[in-house]
Amino acid sequence: MPITVLVVDDQELMRAGLRMVLGAHPGLEVVGEADNGATAIARAGELRPDVVLMDVRMPVTDGVTATARIIESGCGSRVLVMTTFDLDEHALGALRAGASGFLLKDTPPEDLISAIRSVAAGDAVVSPKVTKRLLDRLIAEDPAAGRDPRVLDVLTAREREVLEHIAAGRSNAEIAGALFLSEATVKTHVGRVLTKLGLRDRVQAVVLAYETGLVRPGSA
Repeated sequence: MPITVLVVDDQELMRAGLRMVLGAHPGLEVVGEADNGATAIARAGELRPDVVLMDVRMPVTDGVTATARIIESGCGSRVLVMTTFDLDEHALGALRAGASGFLLKDTPPEDLISAIRSVAAGDAVVSPKVTKRLLDRLIAEDPAAGRDPRVLDVLTAREREVLEHIAAGRSNAEIAGALFLSEATVKTHVGRVLTKLGLRDRVQAVVLAYETGLVRPGSA
């Protein structure tokens, strides 16, 4: 079965370009388009695409709100946000709302295709290191932003250590080397961290680690 995609962007030329790029690749099918967040919410509920390719800055309803509504609806679609620059606070808002990652709009077509396939398979496609840089800036600007650190009380001491390393953008292999564990053991710990905290992927783990103060700007 092809991976179905809903393209959301307020610029008709951008939507046409994305449809052309995606349509040229077997295994991908653009099943619909939307020019604002409100329409995107309705179309996602109707079409239930595997992936929603979402612009964040749109009229009527923005992409962050639309992302949250689509995730909350339980339709099963995963959201991949597209933005014009990597330190876009709207992209962080989309990650907090449940997006599986973000890409720049000038991403090469082959990288876009790879990202859509990864998201459809359940992976996150934004580098935790990029997310960390974005969080460093935004939390430095608003130190009061955050969440109750007691949400981390469900973790064991080892799981908290693993979360700190995830927040630093380290791979399973790097975490294994730092903690003198096997990669298989680290993978198990990562899975438990995500499950206990109700997170979809490592990127959301990075966001939560910052919001709870487990790591601080510049510390990881």
